Amino acid sequence: MASEHTPADDVVYNLVSVQYHALKEAQTADKYIADAHEHEDVRQFFTEVAEQNRERALRCHELLGKLTSGRTLQAV
Repeated sequence: MASEHTPADDVVYNLVSVQYHALKEAQTADKYIADAHEHEDVRQFFTEVAEQNRERALRCHELLGKLTSGRTLQAV
């Protein structure tokens, strides 16, 4: 039988997942920026993508901090 999970478990997992993927995508976009060195419009697009992903990761970090500050997460 599968163990039960609380909604908080799912929320924390979801935020960590989004944060991880946003950071990976920002890193990937940095490579794309380098690849597009001769195409300013493409470089600008990937720069915007990277910044949006960094902002998304930072927001996840802030939300995770609020969810976990002063509390211990307990497995069920």
